[in-house]
Amino acid sequence: MKNNVELQRGTIIYVDADACPVKDEITKEAKRYNVQVYFVTSINNMMNSPSEGKWVYVENEKEAADLYILNHAKKGDLVITGDIGLAGTLLPKNVYVLSPRGKEYTENNIGPMLEMRYAAGKMRRQGKYTKGPKPFKKEDREHFLINLSKILSNLAGN
Repeated sequence: MKNNVELQRGTIIYVDADACPVKDEITKEAKRYNVQVYFVTSINNMMNSPSEGKWVYVENEKEAADLYILNHAKKGDLVITGDIGLAGTLLPKNVYVLSPRGKEYTENNIGPMLEMRYAAGKMRRQGKYTKGPKPFKKEDREHFLINLSKILSNLAGN
């Protein structure tokens, strides 16, 4: 059995929680590393009995959860989001960013991802539609958990 490890500098995990499929995994690893988790979601998704962690409910505006996370995440924190635009704004703040599928966004890979996002948006505005995201699979969940553990372990100095 693994011991709990105290992270340095009070790292916080912020989760763009509206459609996040890995909340349980995040909660489990946060307990293991003794780190706080803030699940940020629209007030429309308010639950009577939310899972563990702290829940922050924001207005139902299009970017309200993103703005909350952007305004609160600090250097050394970790954000879980599938939003490439949000990831691109967090990286210059030295925030770690991980997608729910386990893809770590970095200064080296965010540029091409933002370009693809822009091109896809341009095509949609022209009435051309591309395929949506692939279905979330067990392998995505496993990949996420491996990379989440790796990031938290590195932050803990292991």
